[in-house]
Amino acid sequence: MSRSSLLVFAVIVLGLVGLTMTLQAQQTPASGSAPQVKVTPVPQELATSQTTALSEAISFNTFIKRAGIMAWPLIGLSMVAFFLIVLYTLTVRQGTVVSDAFMNSADALIRKQDYLGLLAVCNRRNECIARITAKTLDFATRNPTASFEEVKEVTEAEGNRQSSLLLSRIAYLGDVGAVAPMLGLLGTTVGMITTFHDMTQKSYGSNATLGLSQGVSEALLCTASGLVIGIPALIFYSIFRGKVNRLISEMEAATTHLMALLAVQYKRAARAVATRQAE
Repeated sequence: MSRSSLLVFAVIVLGLVGLTMTLQAQQTPASGSAPQVKVTPVPQELATSQTTALSEAISFNTFIKRAGIMAWPLIGLSMVAFFLIVLYTLTVRQGTVVSDAFMNSADALIRKQDYLGLLAVCNRRNECIARITAKTLDFATRNPTASFEEVKEVTEAEGNRQSSLLLSRIAYLGDVGAVAPMLGLLGTTVGMITTFHDMTQKSYGSNATLGLSQGVSEALLCTASGLVIGIPALIFYSIFRGKVNRLISEMEAATTHLMALLAVQYKRAARAVATRQAE
């Protein structure tokens, strides 16, 4: 995992620890405070009912029941977000874009003018820079009379394509972060509509306010779930986007280095042809 991801996890953990300590400090009476007030013991039946209500409130089935029809899309989005975060953590790294081993091999083979050997190396590797080099060499070998400017245009086009592919991959995580709060808001709206419809169909009497508050609390569960999914997804999307931009810059630098070596070889070949023609 990258340093940025570890930093985010550390901030979240520290925030949770701080919140827990604050709640404990509020619940623990301070030394030297006012005389303690005698508290009436809670009946065993009431304590048991409160425990049962709490366990019911945090159960999975209760969440499905309260969130309504939007519970399953939100659960699906949470699973997709988790899978994408793990996938990008493992795959969005320098070794999949530019590697020192490939650059050293490419540098040596270009200096030897062994383009077919370099093309074979590119076909065996899966880095983005290898795909760019393979596209360039394939065009150069198939069109021996092509100028260096034409070869350079092919390289730039393939480099832009690889950059777009890298950015489009992580865009899915940004889409999840944008869609999840919208689904939560939709679930809340549907829940509010259902609550008001039930209030018009049933007679609550003096408990109308209680029925409304229960319906609103259940409806807002969808919004809270959407935010819980969307906020981490957008945070990790921002982290991966910055990492991809850095990798694209390194890929461009590596491509410029290889094209400079090819330019030198093209000039050397042009001078050799001119010398033979002069003789």
